[in-house]
Amino acid sequence: MPAYVALLRGINVGKARRVPMAELRAVLSGLGYTGVATLLNSGNAVFRAPGGTSARHAAGIAAAISTQLKVDVPVIVKSAGELAVIVSQSPIAAETEEHSRFLVAFVQDAKALSVLGTIESLVVPPERFVVGKNAAYLLCPRGILQSRAWEALVGKAGTSVTTRNWATILKLHALANGAEA
Repeated sequence: MPAYVALLRGINVGKARRVPMAELRAVLSGLGYTGVATLLNSGNAVFRAPGGTSARHAAGIAAAISTQLKVDVPVIVKSAGELAVIVSQSPIAAETEEHSRFLVAFVQDAKALSVLGTIESLVVPPERFVVGKNAAYLLCPRGILQSRAWEALVGKAGTSVTTRNWATILKLHALANGAEA
């Protein structure tokens, strides 16, 4: 059965939009998904499903979270294969110590990446920002909190995206491919 990764946007940051990971696992299992596992407390889940599109899974998960947990949250789902492509196509080679400052912006529909081009003007070297075919990549060597590009990516310019750092992505990639993270 194919594996998928669900990424919830903007949950468990502060006191608003709280989604306990045990409850997220229960919602996903209730939808009939198997092998459900969560990573960290920031809305990362891996599951298996017999079929369906990533977009259909995302819509179903978002609706179930809204109905069952009373939290409206954007959900992006990528198949293990789609995630592998995003990892392999990274145009930025970050050193291990930079993984927490190397972000990938995920979108459900690749067409949504076109609006992220405006962020380029906010990049201050040595930062690097690249919009790829399936995701956008931002390296903030001096730290993400000092980056105006990061602010825009998680703010109004990035309302259709969710970001994860490279360390988390590599762990999700390993989980989706059956390895321990």
